[in-house]
This record gives sequence, C-alpha cells and structure tokens, in this order.
Amino acid sequence: MNAEPLPTEPARVAAEPAPRASSEPARAEPVRFDTKIAVLLREDLEPWQRLNVTAFLVSGIGPSVPEVIGEPYEDADGTGYLPMFRQPVLVFQGTKETLTAAHARVLSRALPRALFTSDLFTTGNDRDNRAAVRAVPTAELDLVGLAVYGPRNAVDKVLKGARMHP
Repeated sequence: MNAEPLPTEPARVAAEPAPRASSEPARAEPVRFDTKIAVLLREDLEPWQRLNVTAFLVSGIGPSVPEVIGEPYEDADGTGYLPMFRQPVLVFQGTKETLTAAHARVLSRALPRALFTSDLFTTGNDRDNRAAVRAVPTAELDLVGLAVYGPRNAVDKVLKGARMHP
C-alpha cells in the first residue's frame, strides 16, 4: 500500500508571526480603566459579614451600569459561564465615621452607588431590605458598606480616609 505524499506547508507570509515555542500566552499592552469600582466596608464587621456585604453591594452596580459587565466566559470544552465585571473591584475599609463621610461625598457627586446598613443583617429578602432602608432618614442610616462606580479621581475623592482591605 503506497502512502500519498504529505502536502508541503505553504510559505509563511512575512506579516504572520512565527509560532511561539512556549505555551505562555503572548503579553499584550496592559488594560487601563478610566473608571473604578470600589467597595468600602466598616472595619468592625465580622468576616462573614464582610463577604456578604461585598457580594450584595457589587450586585447593584452591574444592572445599573451595564458597561461594567464583560462578555460571557467559556472554557476550553465550550461550557458557558456568566459574564462578570470587566474591571477589578477594589475593596477598602474604614471607621464608621469614614463611611459616613464617604456617603456624604458620593451623594454630593451623584455617582452610582449601593449601600448596606446594619438593619439588613436582620432581614431575609429584597422587599424587607428596601423597607428597612426606606424607614431611616439619610443622615441616620447605620452604614456598614458602600459601593461606588465612577471616574477614578471622583471615586478616589469619595474614599478619602479609607484604606485597602487587608
């Protein structure tokens, strides 16, 4: 049985890069964002509360600011996954006073924001959460978390006095 000769590889076009010998992906220019997503947590929260508050707070940003959501994910087998934020979420912490001041600054700048009050730890659903917030005047909210999205400089000014979460 005679084997057919293998076709020869066509000559490479000069503009086509040579194949990489390494399995490492090619390095692209770093992606920079003009905007920032940040969460500010009150420093006296328990670890489970920090995680819970962060999850709730960031869930409010995506639907209100759809441009922060990237494309859906897919693994090598074609299994699909939900889209996530297209940029990092930075988590900060501060005192109750830092949080109160940041809340006043975010309101004065009219940036997209989400809040979490201590009352929300006692509720178990969205309806009761909204009612708990609605029952308290702005100046009397017992804030334990705040999420904000906007231009980097504006978000940095809102977070003045806060420090990165460890």
